[in-house]
Amino acid sequence: MTSPAFDISSLHAFYASGGGVAAVIEAVFARIAEVGDPGIFLHLADKESLLEQATALKAFDPAAKPLWGIPFAVKDNIDVAGIPTTAACPDYTYMPDTDATVVRLLKEAGALVIGKTNLDQFATGLVGVRTPYPVPRNAIDAELVPGGSSSGSAVATAQGIVSFALGTDTAGSGRIPAGLNNIVGMKPSLGALSTSGVIPACRTLDCVSIFALTVEDAWRVFMVAARHDAADAYSKAVSTDGFGRTPSALTIGVPAKAERLFFGDAVMEAAYDDALRMLAELGHRLVEVPFGDFYRVAELLYEGAWVAERYAAVKDFFDANEASFHPVTRKIYGGAKQLSAADAFKGLYALQDLKQKVAPLIASVDLLCVPTAPKHYTRADLEAEPIRENSRLGTYTNFVNLLDLCGIAVPTGTRSDGRPASITLLAPSGRDGLTASLALDIHGSSGLTLGATGWLQPEAKDTISVDEAGLIDIAVVGAHLSGMPLNPQLLALGSRFVRNARTTDCYRLYALSGQIPAKPGLLRVEQATGGQIDVEIWQMTPAAFGQFVAAIPSPLGIGTLFLSDGTSAKGFLVEAAAIADATDITHYGGWRSYVAATT
Repeated sequence: MTSPAFDISSLHAFYASGGGVAAVIEAVFARIAEVGDPGIFLHLADKESLLEQATALKAFDPAAKPLWGIPFAVKDNIDVAGIPTTAACPDYTYMPDTDATVVRLLKEAGALVIGKTNLDQFATGLVGVRTPYPVPRNAIDAELVPGGSSSGSAVATAQGIVSFALGTDTAGSGRIPAGLNNIVGMKPSLGALSTSGVIPACRTLDCVSIFALTVEDAWRVFMVAARHDAADAYSKAVSTDGFGRTPSALTIGVPAKAERLFFGDAVMEAAYDDALRMLAELGHRLVEVPFGDFYRVAELLYEGAWVAERYAAVKDFFDANEASFHPVTRKIYGGAKQLSAADAFKGLYALQDLKQKVAPLIASVDLLCVPTAPKHYTRADLEAEPIRENSRLGTYTNFVNLLDLCGIAVPTGTRSDGRPASITLLAPSGRDGLTASLALDIHGSSGLTLGATGWLQPEAKDTISVDEAGLIDIAVVGAHLSGMPLNPQLLALGSRFVRNARTTDCYRLYALSGQIPAKPGLLRVEQATGGQIDVEIWQMTPAAFGQFVAAIPSPLGIGTLFLSDGTSAKGFLVEAAAIADATDITHYGGWRSYVAATT
C-alpha cells in the first residue's frame, strides 16, 4: 500500500484502511534522502527504535491517541530524551534523559519523533542562516533564506518529511519560516504550551510554536499540547475551544495604508492587497488602524531589557565560551554585557506606556491582519546586511509576544514572482480558536497545495468545521469527551467530532457521587451565577441520536445547552436533586481540567 500525503487526515485514513506505521516511517526516511538537504536535521532518531515505538502503539485508535502514528520533528532547543540538544552550538551539547513537557504530551498522544532540526543558534534570528551547520534550503525557492530561527522545522514540514514540527517563537521564529515555506505557523498564546525542557531565549516571551501543512493539523496538535504545567512558572491554562466556525462579518484591523512597510518590495505589497481582498470577499469588514506604536513596541525587542534577557539565559556558558558562538550571535550577546539594570527598567517602562496606547486599538477590532513579513530576503541579501535585514523581517512579528497576542501565519497564494505569499492573524491571548478558524477559511480559499509537496489540501468534508445536513449536534461534558471512558459509545454510533466549545455562564458543574465510571453533572442556573464550562460538540445521525439518548441513565438527561459563541446544541444536563451530595467543580472550567488536577 503506497504511503499517502502526510496531513493528519490523510494519514489516519491510510491507517484506518489497513496501512501500517512501518510504511510511513520508511516513507519518512525515503523523503529525507530524496530531498537531500543536509541542513534540515541535526540529529535523526534511529529507524529501528521508531519501528519499535510503532509496534507499541498497537491497534489504530485515534480516539485514545489523537496523533496515532503521526511523524513530527522537534527544533533542537527543545529536549527529546536520548537525542542530543545543541541549540546549534556544538560545544553546548548535552544529552537529556527526559522529554520536554510538550514532547511528552505529543508522544503520549501517539506521535513519533523523527529527529531534531536546525535553527539560528540559541534561537537568535529570523533568517535561519546563523548556524555552524549547513543552512537548510528554503523549500520553495533555494535563493531565499529559509527563515528562522526555526528553519529546519519549517523546511521539514514544507518538504512533507513530517506531518508537523515544533519550533519556538520569541520574535517571530514560528511565523517567518512558515511564511517563507508556504505552510501554517501557529504561535499560541503565551504560556499555552509549556516551555519546560526548552532552552530559553527570552524566558518572559518564549512560546513553543507549531508548523503544519494545514490549519486543522496545527489545531489538532495545539489541542494535545496546550496543558497547564506546574513545572513551568510561565505556564497558564489557555482555552482550546472556538475552532471550526468563523463568526460572520468580523471586524479586522489592518495597518493604515500610509504606514505599511514593505521596504521596496512592491510584489509583497500587492500580495498583501490581494489577501485583504480575499478577506473582504469572505464577508469581513476591514478597518485601517494606526500602526506607529506597534512598530515602536517591535523596536524595543532589540533594546536593553530583552537583549539582556537573551544573554542572561546562557550567561555562564557565553562568558566561558565566546569563541563557540556564531559571529553574529556573539556580537548580539556580547553587546548585552554592556547593559545595566537601569537600561532594562527603561525598556520595561517604555513597553508599559506603549501597551496602554495600543490597547484601545486592539480592543476596537476582533483581530488584526498583517503581512507575515514585509519583504522576502535572499541569502545574498543576508550576507551583505546580516543585522538590518534580520530586523526588518520582524517588522510585523516582533511586537506580538511583547503585547501578549496569539497569532497564526497562513499561506494566501503565490506572488506574481512565484514566491509564497502569507499573512498573519493576531488576537488577544486566549483567542487562538478565532485566529485559527479564520486561517482555515483563508487557506481553503487560496486553493494552494501543501508546502512544497504538491499535495492537495484535504477535501472540505474531512475538516472538522463542516456541517452536514441532517446530522444532530450534541454537546458532551464529561465521560463522553475524547479519550474519556465512555467516548467509545459515541464512536460506536458513527459520531463525528466537530469542535471544542464553552457554555455560557449560566451553568454549574458538579462531580456526582456513586458514578462508575466517574461522571459530572451540568446544572443550569441563572445567568452570570455559573461559569463557562468546556464541552465538545459531536454530530450523529437522528437514528444514532435516538439510540444514544435512550441509553442515558438517571439522574442525567438531554436538554438544550447554550454556548458562548451564540449557538446552542443538545447536551447533558443533571437533575437538581442529584447535586445534594455532589461536589461543585465549576471553578475548574470543565471535567477534563478537574480530572487532570485531581488524578
